[in-house]
Amino acid sequence: MYRSHNCGELKISHINKEVTLAGWVQKTRDKGFMIWVDLRDRYGITQLIFDESRTDKAVFELAKSLGREFVIQVKGTVIERESKNPNMATGDIEILVSELTVLNAAVTPPFTIEDETDGGEDIRMKYRYLDIRRNPVKNSLLFRHKVAQEVRNYLSAKDFCEVETPYLIKSTPEGARDFVVPSRMNPGQFYALPQSPQTFKQLLMVGGMDKYFQIVKCFRDEDLRADRQPEFTQIDCEMAFVEQEDILNVFEGLTRHLLKEIKGIEVAKFPRMTYDHAMRTYGNDKPDIRFGMEFGELNQFSKHKEFPVFNAAELVVGIAVPGAGEYTRKEIDGLIDWVKRPQVGASGMVYVKCNEDGTYKSSVDKFYDQDDLSNWAKTTGAKAGDMIFVLSGPADKTRAQLSALRMELATRLGLRKPEEFAPLWVVDFPLLEFDEESGRYHAMHHPFTSPKPEDMHLLPTDPGKVRANAYDMVLNGNEIGGGSIRIHDKETQQLMFKYLGFTEEEARNQFGFLMDAFQFGAPPHGGLAFGLDRLVAILGGQETIRDFIAFPKNNSGRDVMIDAPSVIDDKQLEELSIKVDSKP
Repeated sequence: MYRSHNCGELKISHINKEVTLAGWVQKTRDKGFMIWVDLRDRYGITQLIFDESRTDKAVFELAKSLGREFVIQVKGTVIERESKNPNMATGDIEILVSELTVLNAAVTPPFTIEDETDGGEDIRMKYRYLDIRRNPVKNSLLFRHKVAQEVRNYLSAKDFCEVETPYLIKSTPEGARDFVVPSRMNPGQFYALPQSPQTFKQLLMVGGMDKYFQIVKCFRDEDLRADRQPEFTQIDCEMAFVEQEDILNVFEGLTRHLLKEIKGIEVAKFPRMTYDHAMRTYGNDKPDIRFGMEFGELNQFSKHKEFPVFNAAELVVGIAVPGAGEYTRKEIDGLIDWVKRPQVGASGMVYVKCNEDGTYKSSVDKFYDQDDLSNWAKTTGAKAGDMIFVLSGPADKTRAQLSALRMELATRLGLRKPEEFAPLWVVDFPLLEFDEESGRYHAMHHPFTSPKPEDMHLLPTDPGKVRANAYDMVLNGNEIGGGSIRIHDKETQQLMFKYLGFTEEEARNQFGFLMDAFQFGAPPHGGLAFGLDRLVAILGGQETIRDFIAFPKNNSGRDVMIDAPSVIDDKQLEELSIKVDSKP
């Protein structure tokens, strides 16, 4: 037995008990006649004491040789500490060691294994297994486990069945790029790794499974950022014989359950917002509603004067920033430079200071009088002491720019508080979106999303106005889940493929198995998938997902720890019928 107890559980009630512990040496303090060692495992830290007058000489000498991260086993007696540490769970006791075994020596680690480490991100990614020993990463992984367990508990109690679906599937043209896997047994042919188990969960509904879920790995070969990885985990769910309201109620319940069990927070019924309202009011389809700064459209109050920038713009829109009336000219100029960055792309910005005496001072006083600016203030909800920032230009582009500014200002003002949670549903998404590059419509979600029945008549004449039976769950400005009611009959699905530009042959080749299945009695069905990585990060108070993934990739999609991806042997390429001269 390597240990009778872990390093986080011994307390004053264990005094005089003989125990065996094992773990890693966190640090040592050698006073010559007395040596203290902090022994660490997953559960905590226990202080060991080696006393020249009470410890066997050989054991004492061996203790002098211990270095950071040595793996050791000790036997000894629990005694009361003379100098207690109230910040440690085991701070009332220490172990007077009688036996010491070095299970494995260790070289000096490349960074300190402490909460506040001296290791940069690159070096910690390379030695991720060492980084996991640090409390912030370890606790994030334990937190993820707790969330996943609560998800399983909730869904299982609701009669959902967890079913595994294949990882080696068929490549499809919709969505992000696939990761492909060559087949040795079928030369020249390839599997794809799933971007989601979408068609399989629909087939499970055809199979009568009724309520399905899976915590599943998915793969997308796309550009990366802080909240995106080439492989990620979904809480994937599907239900049969349901309408949109049924799904919203079940998964709103799941989210409320997680907030209560994980964070101790009770949340009332989630507000609902249409896609159109979200875009007009917040400039994006995943608004953060923990704070205000809602958009005010100013066209009617800005295009009657001789200000050519506004007169030429499709949209003039502003936000009122609380308390920003005290901003200096230097701070305002800094924000103007910020919106002009290529990542935002604005050409400039107009500002209006709302003075305490009810007057206004703007950067366009030459063109607009106090009545005009008063109307701007009313439209944006600005009060005395606030500042109004105004952007103009093409409608969609300008809304996106102002949305980016809104989020940046909220961050600077401390309005995006990680301990506050503001969930909502965004509903009534467009079914299709037009892609200028390809010159055709694409499914905004995926080609299996059902149109709103009342909008079906618009498909032949005005497909861009057709709304989808689709919904996203948003939490603190992040999309954490999305789904839809699915098409469940062959005729509607064929019609959808037609408007997406598929020929009958292409649709048959890609999705014939699904349309065949629909002929055998497919029930009405729908579902939703949560992004587990993102959900866990937000519940954990973080914006990035890496610390909640055991072995993440970097921003280039590389695993720097194992050096992947990498070239493979010529013989392997030949076995896979891949030409060797195609090797990079």
